Amino acid sequence: MVKILWVDDEVELLKPHLLFLRQKGYEVETCNNGYDAIDMPVIMVTKSEEENIMDKAVGSKIADYLIKPVNPNQVLLSIKKNVHQQQLVTEQTTADYRSEFGRLSSSLQMADTFADWCALYRRLTGWEIDLAESGDGSIKEVLTYQKTEANQEFSKFVRRNYYNWINRRSDDTPVMSHTLMRSRIFPVVEEHAKTTLLLIDNFRYDQWRAISSLLRGYYDVAVDDFYCAILPTATQYARNAIFAGLMPLAIDKLMPNKWLNDNEEGGKNQYEEEFLRRLLAQNGKSWRTTFDKLIRPEQGRKLVDNIQKVYDADFSVIVYNFLDILSHARTETDIIRELTEDEAAFRSLTRSWFEHSDLYTILKLLAERGHTVIITSDHGTIRVDNPVKVTGDRETSANLRYKTGRNLAYNAREVYEVLRPEDVQLPASNLTSTYIFAYNSDFLVYNNDANRHIRYYRNTFQHGGISMEEMIVPYIVLSPKR
Repeated sequence: MVKILWVDDEVELLKPHLLFLRQKGYEVETCNNGYDAIDMPVIMVTKSEEENIMDKAVGSKIADYLIKPVNPNQVLLSIKKNVHQQQLVTEQTTADYRSEFGRLSSSLQMADTFADWCALYRRLTGWEIDLAESGDGSIKEVLTYQKTEANQEFSKFVRRNYYNWINRRSDDTPVMSHTLMRSRIFPVVEEHAKTTLLLIDNFRYDQWRAISSLLRGYYDVAVDDFYCAILPTATQYARNAIFAGLMPLAIDKLMPNKWLNDNEEGGKNQYEEEFLRRLLAQNGKSWRTTFDKLIRPEQGRKLVDNIQKVYDADFSVIVYNFLDILSHARTETDIIRELTEDEAAFRSLTRSWFEHSDLYTILKLLAERGHTVIITSDHGTIRVDNPVKVTGDRETSANLRYKTGRNLAYNAREVYEVLRPEDVQLPASNLTSTYIFAYNSDFLVYNNDANRHIRYYRNTFQHGGISMEEMIVPYIVLSPKR
């Protein structure tokens, strides 16, 4: 039972209100001073209509302000708004999702294009966020089941269409990593005097939703869309493809000294700025351009101190690696794993990080200077829970969501296999190399010492394979508020 403390210096006149609220199931206590009300939501009922008293009440975080005379229903409505709001919102959200369930299932069965899957992913993500605070565990299980089913069907969709997309044999080919610059980003830069591209590694659509409200005072959302990340959905492949405007096989052939295969030692993303400048030159773009890759905290602070160079550029690029680092830290550090137990916690931590980050400061500064901002990523990430066993030799890549090598053994029904890497424009480390990709929330583990790896990696965030979370990447264009 909810208890209400009603504080009033005319407490003897409250009897009709008290009877009404008690009939509605509330336990009401009264007193004629405010000391006992300090730690409760306070509804102020007063005869005064003076504006300065209202200002003081709001400034003191009064929950509601009613002017006498009041009728019982006014009081009841205020109580429901301030005491039961979360419960009522949760109940209504749960009821709305139950009504929507059938329509989502129908959309899932009818999804036939990448645009269809983007729309479905957007709706499922919205429900995942809306139901995150619900105490109804059963409805969350239903949503989890529906999202898993959607990912299973999405995996089949990718398997049917990926070869045609990469080889431009489909009229429904989506914008992909290697076409993103030319088809989406360059046109935006052409239209605006100052544009900044912010590429946040490992950034998913639900994480965009988590931080977007923090930017409302500075930007309007001009575009809220998606593009398709190439396979593997890993930084080495997808991000190089974005900045080079080429698939990995073409990068390897045209610039062999700037591409390293998985089994080769060295940094795999050392030439992104050079790739970008080459692409700009090929497309006749003579914009003043800056390129900053922020991996360590001090690099963000340094860019804030040197923000003038970004102001002066026509097209500035900022690559931010924090979320990728956070994903790996979650795997390796128990305390981070506890802080990001599930997707809702991961979103919450993302928002907390962003709110106190140099990146947030940079975006606010750019808004003041009238910069259009594009926010996107090279790929997303997914929480894995289902191990799939493979075997390979010492040359096999270590990634948990894809493997490439020459002696892979696996169940072909459990993975998406590419026996000829050149068919999907991927380089091969040797003549007999193949690729396999994990579906949905699967992760690939070796038969040797499999149980230890399963315990260590289950319920961690990984990327490289096929899922909505990894391949359907947010593409956001923000216009500064004038």
